[in-house]
Amino acid sequence: MYEFNNQYITTKMNLILIGYMASGKSTIGKKAAELLNFDFVDLDNYIEEKENLSVSEIFKLKGEIHFRKLEQTYLKELTNNLDKTIISLGGGTPCFYDTMSWLNKLDNLTTIYLKASLDVLTNRLHKDSSRPLIAHLDTKEALKDFIAKHIFERSFFYNQANIVVNSVDSEEDTLSNLMEKLV
Repeated sequence: MYEFNNQYITTKMNLILIGYMASGKSTIGKKAAELLNFDFVDLDNYIEEKENLSVSEIFKLKGEIHFRKLEQTYLKELTNNLDKTIISLGGGTPCFYDTMSWLNKLDNLTTIYLKASLDVLTNRLHKDSSRPLIAHLDTKEALKDFIAKHIFERSFFYNQANIVVNSVDSEEDTLSNLMEKLV
């Protein structure tokens, strides 16, 4: 296991993980929180608890725009009193309502882009048909094309992060990449 001496982490440091779906934000976020002795919040899970609906149900019943407004509302709620917390955002969260600009202006947090390759994302998402944005895609080729287009559209926002970390097949290597960037 990767060991990390958190003497470099200040008491008011908070981390916001961004990146495309399946880039490892929740998985790496939980593991990093354990190593750093931080709290961890997955924004999608937080929204589901607050709304008593799954993300898929919100998309189906109320649409994507309504969901994006919920993301913004609950993210602002979460960032009001952060202390040693890692928040994993949904893949689209940074791309709406000037979220990246707003997050980067907050002095108590650092935004981190977990950047995964097209092939890594395609392989991970091909195994997961539960995500509302890709549920309609029936072939791996269609999925890869969709991801490539989305990454192109979203990279402007993702690349505004304070830190960019390569997210690779190995969780251990991704976590190590993250910890090295934090030091």
